[in-house]
Amino acid sequence: MNRTVDVLVVGAGPAGLAAAARLAAAGAGRVEVLEREAAAGGVPRLCARPGFGADRLGRPLDGPAYARRAVRAALRAGATVRTGVSVTGWAGPLTLDVTAPTGLERVRARAVVLATGARERPRSARLVPGSRPAGVLTTGELQRTILRFGARREHIGRRAVVVGGDPVARAAVRTLRVAGVEVAAVVSEGPVRRAAFAGVPVLARTVVTELHGHGRLTGVAVRGGGGRTAVLRCDTVVFTGDWIPDHELARAGGLPLAPGARGPATDGAFRTAEPGVFAVGNVLRGVEPALVAAAEGRAVAASVRERLDGGPWPVTGVPVVTEGPLRWVSPGLLGPGAVPLLVRPERPLVRPVLTVAQGGSPLRRERLSGSLAPWRSVRLPAHWTSGVDPERGPVVISAEA
Repeated sequence: MNRTVDVLVVGAGPAGLAAAARLAAAGAGRVEVLEREAAAGGVPRLCARPGFGADRLGRPLDGPAYARRAVRAALRAGATVRTGVSVTGWAGPLTLDVTAPTGLERVRARAVVLATGARERPRSARLVPGSRPAGVLTTGELQRTILRFGARREHIGRRAVVVGGDPVARAAVRTLRVAGVEVAAVVSEGPVRRAAFAGVPVLARTVVTELHGHGRLTGVAVRGGGGRTAVLRCDTVVFTGDWIPDHELARAGGLPLAPGARGPATDGAFRTAEPGVFAVGNVLRGVEPALVAAAEGRAVAASVRERLDGGPWPVTGVPVVTEGPLRWVSPGLLGPGAVPLLVRPERPLVRPVLTVAQGGSPLRRERLSGSLAPWRSVRLPAHWTSGVDPERGPVVISAEA
């Protein structure tokens, strides 16, 4: 089946749904959202905790309520949301091959918005050796198991080890406790705020070196910073955080990836190197809160409408890269105008001095008043990128502790 739409949004998470709602409400024509999962809403629909804003009466929203509201907003605006539909590849510029319950399709659009989000790095990608027993999960798999079977220990386990030290690890600990699962320890390669895991043993600067067990997990071997080793008895291990962009579709389309962030390189208007293709949300750099991703989804709508109206597509942009203890910066390209930047550090930094330079000359240098954490980004206002010269090469952002 060959079909044509005006805007095709790939991914029905916070960013994709927000973009579709804004575009449909603005009269962008036929706006269609494709989601490979059986339900729309993205990661928030698995997070049964507050922290997703508030409703019109000021009552806090949990993840599932936030996801339902985002889906309703897109549908009411006139967008089409299709679930259980996988995009398998590109058939040409702005043309995607799709596998749906009704069969194979080829969909051509006037503009494509990639909003495929991010995922946690699984055990295999972390290169943790050992056997392949049951009971090895990511946070998302843990939440999906509970969503499907309920908080029952026969499906989750009785004693768990959580790997990671960021807010996602805290969410995994809360989820396990609600399910009645004993949390034996939290294991983190870096420093950890122990107070955030009250009542749970925390092994900081410790790595998991091997998984034990056949059929079902029986324990995990760990090694501390001093070289001491131990085996923690458990029947479940949950690998948390370590988010990576879900960028397979972008790579299949030949889109350049931004260094560090590993998502498709975009400019401040979320335009990629391919005319008519935009990328938005956590596919750009791994995880940011749902409210940040949704704000970007709303922001990309203006750029998409400009494209639909025949606006020009920039030939190139100035690359933005990081140095020192900074992990990534987004966006990865700068156009002629100044835009805000999101920066994420590799490790905790206390009142660091940030420098933005081009061609060896600093554009701005400033000491931040607070601290930076590897699980939280800092937003640099647009004036940090004022004065960028398109002819002087990459912009480099560095930090000194």
